[in-house]
Order: sequence, then structure tokens, then C-alpha cells
Amino acid sequence: MSDLGRASAFSRVIHLAAQRAVHEAFQWMHLQEPRIMDWQAELVAIAAPPFHEEQRAAWLADRFRELGLDQVEIDSTGNVLGSCPPSVAPEAGWILLSAHIDTIFPPGLPIRPKREGSRLQAPGACDNGAGLAGLLAIAAALKAIAESAIVLPLQRGILFAGNVGEEGDGDLRGMRHLYLQPPWRGRIAANLVLDGAGHEIVVSQALGSRRFMVTITAPGGHSWTDAGTPNPIVLLSTVISRLSELKLGESPRTTMNVGTIEGGTSVNAIPESASARFDFRSTDAEQLIRLEVELHRAVEDVVLAANRQVLRGNGPGGAKGSAKVVGFAIRKIGDRPAAALPEDAKILEALRAVDRHLGIRTELRTASTDANIPLSLGIEAVSIGAGGDGGGVHTYAEWYDSRDRETGLRRILLLLLALAGSAD
Repeated sequence: MSDLGRASAFSRVIHLAAQRAVHEAFQWMHLQEPRIMDWQAELVAIAAPPFHEEQRAAWLADRFRELGLDQVEIDSTGNVLGSCPPSVAPEAGWILLSAHIDTIFPPGLPIRPKREGSRLQAPGACDNGAGLAGLLAIAAALKAIAESAIVLPLQRGILFAGNVGEEGDGDLRGMRHLYLQPPWRGRIAANLVLDGAGHEIVVSQALGSRRFMVTITAPGGHSWTDAGTPNPIVLLSTVISRLSELKLGESPRTTMNVGTIEGGTSVNAIPESASARFDFRSTDAEQLIRLEVELHRAVEDVVLAANRQVLRGNGPGGAKGSAKVVGFAIRKIGDRPAAALPEDAKILEALRAVDRHLGIRTELRTASTDANIPLSLGIEAVSIGAGGDGGGVHTYAEWYDSRDRETGLRRILLLLLALAGSAD
């Protein structure tokens, strides 16, 4: 990008930040931090495990209505939607401001948030209590502008979304629905994702992943009388050992993990089945395809060798068995596309201009977030924190501190208005 382009983006942000409407919004953020923290404490007290986000979704929809968003609804997948319509160019693409409502924690977990000063401790307090509180704060700040009778023309409408399915086995199902199904398919021009705390890190490259559940089955039996019967745990261990010997590149960085392995009923029984979950990650889609092929090849080779051994009469007592004593199943349980935001993307240009104005050091990172979906479709998107600080993410001791949340909210608002104020 040329120096002239950077100067132009920065000058637009300076002009935007000087508007009275923006000052009204900043004033609301400064005075209403206690209200924002109240929202955050309320929402994290409502459990929202993957595929069970209904209660939190209903709570968020009520807040959207209270804040005067238009067309508030919970769609068929469970996403909570509300909008600020454009005032100038209704045919222009919309800007999506989103934050996921689900957490990593299991159903039935009692959640009792603890507050002490600016600190909130609870499972999900930061991820994604911070993002959802930021989503509500921006909606409320825009309402404050509207109530002040100050005109703030929006050339693009703003769609607010509390989406489901970001964590774990959710596999980005909420974002897939928004982007691939009516009524929003093809209507979103850019996406600003709010995820967690902080105000410096920008996820601009989508870390791709593919996840598989592999199950190997066999007749099973007694560890003494049926000795020699193919053992699914041993066979699955052979698959894991073979895959662990693969050379995984550093550029593009590629990783493999076996997250769970289970099977069997007793120490003196040959199991009838064994299963393992594999997680492949890479910034390059071709590497993910390669690992998927290697997984299928390893499983098929190991199972074929076991069945040949039985067919040759090397089973229990030397008796020949069926050629298909051992079976297997490979099920894909996750597929998150890899993609990257171009260096000259308009959303990145605007964000850098906002950060320069606020004195923030922009740090570009790679991660798996809701932004994976729009980026894979060629739609500009970034994932950023909603201000403040946090830690212990994905643990029962997770915490969030709201000090300096205001800087993060200013950053979000300025970027959102910079994107919504132009239909170019």
C-alpha cells in the first residue's frame, strides 16, 4: 500500500473521530462501564455449551430488543441477529459485527461468576463473555448516538450477530449458516469478529483444521483363551505411531494431535472397538488434504494387514477366520478452512489507521476463529479482542479484567464506522 493510501485512510479516521456523534458514543462507553460489566456477568452465568446455546441466545435477543436493534430474531441454527439499517445506500453490502455465544464447557456445569472490582471470574468470562459484552456495548453506543438526535449516515447497514458453534465440535456452524444460507448469503461485505479480550492482536490469517474420529472394530474376546485375536487398541496404536513419523513442515506450519483415545472394558478382555480423535492443523489447505490422505492410508493398511493375518490362519488357535474380521470407520468431525487476508485489504488498511490514531501497536496473528468462514469465501474479515485483559481461557479459573476495556471499544467503534461509512 502506498504512503498516500495510508495517509488517506488515517485522515478519514481522524475526521470520523472528530465527529460529535462519535464523541457521544465515547462518552457513553466511559460512563457505562458498570452496565457493560453487569451484562457480562449476567450472560456468563447462563451456560452455553456447544449445541445447547438456547438460553443464552434468548437472553441476548432480549438485550438486542432493549437496545432498539431492528429485525431481532434467532435464526434456524440458533444465531441471534439484529440490525442497524443503512441510511444512504440500502443496496450496499452489510458489515457484520459478530461474537460467538457458545463456550467450551460441558452441559450441567454450575456457573457462579465472582466479581471483585474490575475483575470477573467464571468459566467463559473472557472467551467469549468479553466479546459479547463488547457487541452489546457497541449496539448501546449507537443507540446513544440516535437518542442524541445526531445524524450519523451509514452507507452500509450493520448486522449484529451472536453466533453459535465456534467452539470445539461446533465447527463454525453458525457462521457457515450466515454466509451460505438465505437471507444473508451474498449480502455481507466485511466481518469484524469480537473474540476474547485485548486490543492489539489482529487475527488476519485463518488457521485451517480437519478433525477425524477413527474407530477400529474386531470380534474381541478373553485375553487368554482368545489370545491372537486382532486387538483394536493395538491396531489403532499402530496407526498413531505411523502418523507420528510423518515429517510435518514448518513453512507452512503444520501440526498433528491425537486428542482422545478410548476403548475396551476390562484389563483381561480383548476390546471389540477402539476410537481416537485426530486434529490436523495448517495454514495451507494442501497440507490438510495430504494429512487426510495419510490418515486413510494408514488405517486401511493396518486393517488390511490384520485381516490378512487372520485369513492365513494366524488367529486364535491357528484357525482361519473371515477376511473381514477387523473393520474400521473414519468420520470427519471438523473442517475449518485455511485462508489469509490480503495485505492490501481495505479492512486492514482501516484498522491500521484506527490503531495509529489510538496509539495501538497492530499485531497480526494466525488462529482458528469465526473469521475462517468469510476469509475462505474471499470476504474481508478480522478477529480482534474487545478490550480489557483476561486469562485462564478454557479453564474453570478463567477471568476477565475490564480495566482499559474502553480503548478496545473505541477501536471497534471507529473501525466499524469507517467500514460502514463507505460503500466504495
